[in-house]
Amino acid sequence: MTAPFVVLKDIAKRWNGQLGVEGVSLEIAEGSFVALLGPSGCGKSTTLRLLSGLEIPDEGQILIAGQDVTTSAASDRNLSMVFQSYALFPHLSVAENVMFGLKVRRVPKPERLEKLRRALEITGLLGYEARKPGELSGGQRQRVALARAIVAGKPVCLMDEPLSNLDAKLRNSVRKDIKKLQQDLGITVVYVTHDQTEAMSMADMVVLMKDGRIQQVGTPQQLYSEPANTFVAEFVGAPPMALIQGAALHGMSDDQTIGVRAEHVSLTSAGKGRLTCRVTDCEFLGSETFIGLAHDHATGLTLKAPGLVTIPAGDEIEITFDDANLHAFDKTGRRVAVH
Repeated sequence: MTAPFVVLKDIAKRWNGQLGVEGVSLEIAEGSFVALLGPSGCGKSTTLRLLSGLEIPDEGQILIAGQDVTTSAASDRNLSMVFQSYALFPHLSVAENVMFGLKVRRVPKPERLEKLRRALEITGLLGYEARKPGELSGGQRQRVALARAIVAGKPVCLMDEPLSNLDAKLRNSVRKDIKKLQQDLGITVVYVTHDQTEAMSMADMVVLMKDGRIQQVGTPQQLYSEPANTFVAEFVGAPPMALIQGAALHGMSDDQTIGVRAEHVSLTSAGKGRLTCRVTDCEFLGSETFIGLAHDHATGLTLKAPGLVTIPAGDEIEITFDDANLHAFDKTGRRVAVH
């Protein structure tokens, strides 16, 4: 079995006694795309800064390509970084921004120009060499930052919410660019985001964090279909998984919380449902409608229906679902077998 390329072992970081991250252990394969996902303050950016060398851990060990870099400076870790703010020099042209690091390292001019040409070609910026950042759109500026990371030629690239300054349509476009770049270049990417759509659509492996600790590590499919706890169940998926008190469902254990996804909930005729709910709203999204439901013993109940469906708010409807599609969690919130 191939040794992991990036390893974090029991990493901890605290500031004045306040928790940053605690007990973070992670193994990242070479050439993979890993997303650190979670709400604000969960520790994902701290983890990235520890990996980059911008912060030094209080405890634990960090290895990159088999080398212990726990206390190494960022410049000695053989990685590149792309930030939310682009971090471009406003007075330099696109070409000068992209080649800045190469110039500092005294890379010969012919090699610099060849790397520049390839990076601009990959990022679709050929013809923009002479422009200043102020003459570019947000998406183009982010592409300049990506081009700069490409010319660095480092095996690991760390990205901290690089798309959060872009509008929704542009985010979708640049997201595809980043994924294609990662695959074409074969680099290892560690990508911080609070946006589950980014994480689920781009990453081979998602690391979901909360309160400085890892909640679950797995493929996007694993986090969606086999959430390790109720936090994962409610964080991953749009809409999130509904949680129902077991006592409200016939045949289910009172001490369990039952989870069900919107696509597994269906409308049924009176007297045949497992729950009677009140309609709160209908959200039409073109190909489907999400029907919000209220029940005294459930949170987040939603029914996903194809096409346009309109049911007046306040109406009572009966819903059902198959046991095969249910998830169960114990009193601590951990995933258990359904019974």
